[in-house]
Amino acid sequence: MENPAGIDKQKDNKEDLAKEIGSMEEKDQSGLRHECGVFGAVACGDWPTSLDVAQIVCLGLVALQHRGQESAGIVTSEGKCAKNFNVYKGMGMINNIFDDDAVRNLRGNLGIGHTRYSTSAASDEVNCQPFVVHTAHGVMAVAHNGELINCESLRKDVLSRGVGLSTHSDSELITQALCLNPPEGEVNGPDWPARIRHLMQLAPLSYSLVIMMKDKIYAVRDPYGNRPLCIGKIVPVTLGSKTANVDDLDAEGWVVSSESCGFLSIGARYVREVEPGEIVELSRHGIRQIDIVERPENKKQAFCIFEYVYFARSDSFFEGQMVYSVRLQCGRQLAREAPVDADIVSSVPESGTAAAHGYARESGLHFAEVLCKNRYVGRTFIQPSTRLRQLGVAKKFGALTENVAGKKLILIDDSIVRGNTIGPIIKLLRDAGALEVHIRIASPPLLYPCYMGINIPTREELIANRMDAVALARHVGADSLEYLSVEGLVKAVRSNLKSTQSEDQIGHCTACLTGEYPGGLPEELSW
Repeated sequence: MENPAGIDKQKDNKEDLAKEIGSMEEKDQSGLRHECGVFGAVACGDWPTSLDVAQIVCLGLVALQHRGQESAGIVTSEGKCAKNFNVYKGMGMINNIFDDDAVRNLRGNLGIGHTRYSTSAASDEVNCQPFVVHTAHGVMAVAHNGELINCESLRKDVLSRGVGLSTHSDSELITQALCLNPPEGEVNGPDWPARIRHLMQLAPLSYSLVIMMKDKIYAVRDPYGNRPLCIGKIVPVTLGSKTANVDDLDAEGWVVSSESCGFLSIGARYVREVEPGEIVELSRHGIRQIDIVERPENKKQAFCIFEYVYFARSDSFFEGQMVYSVRLQCGRQLAREAPVDADIVSSVPESGTAAAHGYARESGLHFAEVLCKNRYVGRTFIQPSTRLRQLGVAKKFGALTENVAGKKLILIDDSIVRGNTIGPIIKLLRDAGALEVHIRIASPPLLYPCYMGINIPTREELIANRMDAVALARHVGADSLEYLSVEGLVKAVRSNLKSTQSEDQIGHCTACLTGEYPGGLPEELSW
């Protein structure tokens, strides 16, 4: 499926912005940029609360740091003033932005936070989230993960109503669209659920949102369920006690997050996912479902399958299963599809480790580490010579020579994007004495860009569009290279899936692998 010229132009504009701001070295090498992370927390019972809400949100964002390292922000409310929120944002990593003084000044009984990697607007402080706006009915804060595919029509709609926009961010566009009166009108003040429903009807995907008003938070997931969002319960800390059923534990507060990986570290327990199209209200009184906005007829759920492959932390839960377990299944399926005679199975740490364990278990081969990762590699301030640049992987990895020398080995990784890191790794292993190096990739080849919140390079930059597996193996110096099939990936993802969706509505977005976009191609932007 080819992309129309206008779509390529849109992508080129975004990449021009990315080139202007630069990016972290490791991301430049991989070619994949993470999405954003959203988090919210509200204390239950009497206010002011004894919970340190700002610290809970900050720790929640630290757990989501892998989803964005460009900027972050936290907004809190004390729950009694509709005119002002406490706001703190900045560029960089969360621990560098939020020192003790910053967190101490974020007083509140509820709050939301965001960690960002830009996909649709430049990496400037003006684009830091959450966005805060003052409406006729009080202040509102919004944090967004995803990217709108119909940004142009929504932008025109908002501008036609006399609303100005200060950025190119679709997240600001969402914030301003929420300020519009719903078509059915309002009686006795603002009807925020009706405004959210109106937005969801105007913009079917892609987003997960946390929206904070004076004394409540709304958690919103697009009708396709493309971006993840889940709910957790903050429970009393009782050290050494047996773990009780989450339903039997008292709630000291509630949290909502892009992923569940940080819940245990803040004393919260995973409860459930926000359903596709669902609007959930979190307040001091608990959580309640407000509404569910249905997908268009005959459309299935389209949860991003690359959350399982690459983006999510391995201890997160999606659709009733741990991400680590799915990656293990991907490795098992890969062993069935692409066996090879070898002595050991290993991985590119840590991205391919779970799949490598699955491959080893299914094949009956021994798993052994062959690469040692240097955890202290940062951006260098000197420009290396051509020779050192070719050996660039050496500063990131070392080879465990005793495990490698004289061995035929299978090396597992989660994905190949541009294909510029696997070659130096293979050379490193051969220099350490490997007899054969067989590459196995625990996902299908990436062939298409994503327009729903993941910054995947253009089709020309994706190595799988220039070389098939045989040619790529030759190019990188591998004895063989094979990918997991699309059918195999879907099978692995769904092998232990426990979805609340009916069987005929279960679905996953494979657009970057197949070119089949759940909501069609995005509109060409005119700005």
